[in-house]
Amino acid sequence: MAISASTLDLVAARAGEARGNRRIADDVVKAVSADGFFRHFTPSAHAGLQAPPQDFFLDQITLAEADMSTAWALGIVAVHNFQIALLDPRAQDEVWASGPDGMASSSYNPVGAVAQAVEGGVMLSGRWGWSSGSLHCNWVLLGGVIPEEGYRTFLVPATDYRIDDTWHTMGLQGTGSNDIVIDTPVFVPDYRTHRQLDGFLGVHHQPAGYYDLPWAQVFIRVVNTSAIGAVRHAIALFRDRIGLGTTDMTKTATDPDVLGRLARASELVETCAKVMVRNFEEMEAAGWKPSILDRVRYRYEASLVADRCIEAMDLLMDIAGGRSVFSGNAFQDLWHDVRMARAHVANNPAGFARNYAAVMMGADNADMFI
Repeated sequence: MAISASTLDLVAARAGEARGNRRIADDVVKAVSADGFFRHFTPSAHAGLQAPPQDFFLDQITLAEADMSTAWALGIVAVHNFQIALLDPRAQDEVWASGPDGMASSSYNPVGAVAQAVEGGVMLSGRWGWSSGSLHCNWVLLGGVIPEEGYRTFLVPATDYRIDDTWHTMGLQGTGSNDIVIDTPVFVPDYRTHRQLDGFLGVHHQPAGYYDLPWAQVFIRVVNTSAIGAVRHAIALFRDRIGLGTTDMTKTATDPDVLGRLARASELVETCAKVMVRNFEEMEAAGWKPSILDRVRYRYEASLVADRCIEAMDLLMDIAGGRSVFSGNAFQDLWHDVRMARAHVANNPAGFARNYAAVMMGADNADMFI
C-alpha cells in the first residue's frame, strides 16, 4: 500500500484550510481512506490489509511531507485498528460492520475519567483531552482506572459522547484534537474494554501474526513519526527558498554554516526514519515477540524522535531569514508543528531513558506500556 500522488497533492492543497478550520477537510479524509490507509492494521478476516507496521509508518511520513496535521491525526485514527483487533471479536464486528475502514479516535489519559465496575461492564463518564481526528470518527478509545483493578481502555460509540471544541493551539491546528465529554455515565460492556496487562502481554483473539506484538510498540511510534515528514518538508522549502528571507542565492548555496546545518538536519531525521524501520524489522525477525530489554529500548528510541526533529528545525530556523517570523509563513508553521509533538507524554524521553538504563543494569521493568 502507498498513498497516491493525487491524494498527496490534495493533502498539500488543503493544508492551509485545515489549519484555519482546525480540522482536516472531509475530502482529504475520504481520499486517504480510499488509498487503504485506515485498513492497514485491520485483520484480513475483516477484509483488512494486516500489513507490516514499518510500511504504515513510512506512509505516515509521506503524508506528513504534505501536511503534518493530516499525518498526525489520521495516523492516530488508523493505528487504533491494531488495538481494536486485540479486543473481543464482538467489538471487532461492531467497529467493522460496514467494512475494514473503521475510524476511532482516542484519549488515553485517565485523569478526567470516572469508571465504576458493574455487572457485565463499566459505567463511564468524564472529560478527556487531545482526541485527534475525533470529528471524523464513529468511535473513541478512552482511558480510565477502575478502583481496585487498574487501567483499561474503553471503546465507546459516538452516540454516547459529545465533542467539546477546545482546540486553539500554536501548532498542529488541523488535527482537531478536541475534548471528548461524557456528562452522564454510560454503560460500556466488558467485551468493549482492553486491560492494560493484556496489551502488555500480547493477549488477543487473532489466529497468529504480528498481533502478538504488544499494542504499545505500535502506538508509541504514531505520535512522533509524522515529525520526520514535517522536517523533510521544511528541508524542501529551504532547498527551494520558498518563503525565506534572503535573495542572495549564491551566498546561501555556498555558505559553510548553511550547508553544515542543512546536512545535520537531514542526518537527524533520516536516522530517525532508519531506526524506526530497523526496530520493526527486528520485531518481525523475533516473531513479533521482542524481549523486555528490546521493548524498553524501542520505547526510549521512539521518544527521542521529537527532540531530534526539534533540533533539526532549530538548525534551519536560525538561518531561515526575516520572512520566517511572519504569521502564516510555511516554515514557521512547520517549526510550531514539530514543537507541538514534544508535548505528547510519549515524546518525553526522561523516564524512558531511566527505565531502559535500569533494565540494562538488571532491574525490573517499570513501564507497562511497552
